[in-house]
Amino acid sequence: MILYDYFRSSAAYRVRIALNLKGVTYQAVEVHLVEGAQRSPEHLARNPQGFVPALALDDGTILTQSLAIIEWLDATYPEPRLIPAEPLARARAMAQALTIAADIHPLNNLRVLKRLKQSGIADDARDDWYRHWVAEGFAALEQMAGADAANGPYLGGDTPGIADVLLVPQMYNARRFDLPLDAYPRLVAADAAARALEPFAAASPERVKPQ
Repeated sequence: MILYDYFRSSAAYRVRIALNLKGVTYQAVEVHLVEGAQRSPEHLARNPQGFVPALALDDGTILTQSLAIIEWLDATYPEPRLIPAEPLARARAMAQALTIAADIHPLNNLRVLKRLKQSGIADDARDDWYRHWVAEGFAALEQMAGADAANGPYLGGDTPGIADVLLVPQMYNARRFDLPLDAYPRLVAADAAARALEPFAAASPERVKPQ
């Protein structure tokens, strides 16, 4: 498999974690987002949205959208399972994951930050924008995680699940933008527990950044 990737893309980071947890071997090919490589004709042929990640399967099929890719991985490589099979547990896990993927991330991805800058918004105001939406989402997620707390250190319980796969990249970005995290002890603990595992650590931007 080929993963079209960018080391700081939180969506690509999620897929790297999932591939590592599943033990799936892949080749990473960089699509440099800051330089605009995602808008090249070559990449748009892979993904008309011009996003990463894109995962090219061995037969040439290309999958896009991080949650869709992770769902495919869960169906194709069932162990360890990331999305619960039991309907109520699945709904709760996906609600946590979508709090990040659908509510926090779209407001703060690179194209939005670039548009804010093009609109004349100062860097400090742009960073405040970023922190505001992460803080709002994290406040809700902290309550959701507490209400749905399973036994174990992860949001997924004894083993990391889909919510942990999405949490760790978002926490990485929160720290990049200097968001205080004291108000989110459950998220901080789950993030620390997950990052201590090699599949998460190996997917980190520091480990995969091109030299």
